[in-house]
Amino acid sequence: MYKILLVEDDENIQELIFEYFTNKIKNVFQVDIAADGQIGLEKSYENNYDLLLLDVMLPELDGFEICKEIRHESDVPIIFITARANETDILSGYALGCDDYVVKPFPLPVLYEKVKALIKRSKGLVRSPILSVQTLSLNPNNGIVICDGEEINLTPTEYTILKILLENKGKIISREKILNMIRGYNSGADERILDTHIRNLRKALKDNSKLIKTAVRRGYKIEDK
Repeated sequence: MYKILLVEDDENIQELIFEYFTNKIKNVFQVDIAADGQIGLEKSYENNYDLLLLDVMLPELDGFEICKEIRHESDVPIIFITARANETDILSGYALGCDDYVVKPFPLPVLYEKVKALIKRSKGLVRSPILSVQTLSLNPNNGIVICDGEEINLTPTEYTILKILLENKGKIISREKILNMIRGYNSGADERILDTHIRNLRKALKDNSKLIKTAVRRGYKIEDK
């Protein structure tokens, strides 16, 4: 059974998530609940959770502060679930080290699958072939990216974008599809966020940045040339 900590002050959302996760398939998830940020942080230190679901706007201590504190000690998967959908907040969440950022209202089945996939990936329960092109490789089993013989650090979103492009090597992936695959958003503001992630990804890849090609008004692809 996987243990999840839900830090959320809205009782209706607490009940919806608790009921869905514990009843969809019995004995898969145990969901603990904290109604304010300080209690949530204390619970996260006192227990070994497999994943944290954090609201941003919380009494006592907000979700961003909780994430920042936890990342000093742990790489436990963290998903923000929040009504704060502006670009600055989303980028702040990823910069602090969250693995996903889900905006309310959200479909419970989608959140459930995101949680399940993140936990499986974090525990190495999904084995996949190494993705590579020239001197760039990505190992989906341990999250390691090697560029010109050296391991590089990417944000979770940069990692996901690179994985999408490598899985579809030689194919143009539309901007909208990339956005939908990384977060499920498709608003105009998100395209600016994608531009930022692509720019930062290219910077991290250094000479291998030339492998990422821009198809004007269409999307991006990785070419083995």
